[in-house]
Amino acid sequence: MIVITAPTGNIGSHLLSLLLESAPAHEELRVVVRDPARLSDAVRDRVEVITGSHGDAEVAGRAFEGADAVFWLVPPDASLTPEDAYCGFTRPAAKALVSHGVGHVVGVSALGRGTPVAHRAGLVTASLAMDDLIAGTGVAYRALACPSFFENLLEDAAAIRETGVFTDAVDADHKAPRAAVADIAAVAAGLLLNRSWSGIDSVPVLGPQDLSPNDLARIMTEQLGRPVRYEQQPLDALYIDLLGHRIDEAFARAVVDMKRAKSEGLDAGVTRTPATGSPTTFRQWCARTLGPAVLTEGTRHAR
Repeated sequence: MIVITAPTGNIGSHLLSLLLESAPAHEELRVVVRDPARLSDAVRDRVEVITGSHGDAEVAGRAFEGADAVFWLVPPDASLTPEDAYCGFTRPAAKALVSHGVGHVVGVSALGRGTPVAHRAGLVTASLAMDDLIAGTGVAYRALACPSFFENLLEDAAAIRETGVFTDAVDADHKAPRAAVADIAAVAAGLLLNRSWSGIDSVPVLGPQDLSPNDLARIMTEQLGRPVRYEQQPLDALYIDLLGHRIDEAFARAVVDMKRAKSEGLDAGVTRTPATGSPTTFRQWCARTLGPAVLTEGTRHAR
């Protein structure tokens, strides 16, 4: 049995679709979801549903009973400190992994382990600590080491539509890996379905090429048929903006620290190879996802 946490989120929804399509008939699927109504009737007919938060000890206990493998994704909670949002959320599940003898876990994490800035990278540092917590349970663990998602740009869909501008806090010419969530889900599905692996390791998912914000602007201009440009937001302004949205001060500082670390090479510690690259190009993603979102009012980011 495979347990999927966050099955209605950006990565989890893609993963669940892949597993429903490709899992062998004997492989049972169980999902943990706060609101089962967000699952389609067709999905609910084919999976076992555990209602609640996978950060809750009782829910995790029910979810992991009889499970062979778990897909673990923490939905960051900006009302908490980073340690509470990642490790605090994961501790009850880590105990349940041990008590129920779960053999394999695939978790969504971040690039950066082993880089000089990993210890001061805010949310990424918290995510890497979560990996250590899970690895310490003795399960076979694969941490999906992810860069920034293409899907993060959906937060700027309205601004791109109305003003032709998107923002971030990194230098306009700073190149870094970026990936589509569908590709991350595909890597997770492969690991969950073929559980011949053991031990602890990270699995980078780097996308097909490094891209700078200026590269993104150029490709969006080509694909959307309208001018798009990038504006860099100073880190101090980002921090103030986050506080204005009533985000926990420590969490807001962790976002800023992560952005600073990315500018200092946090995501540059892994070499792209056929094994670490992923197939979806930014052009393809723009055509399939961003274009329709920019043309549709009211689009919101799902992660």
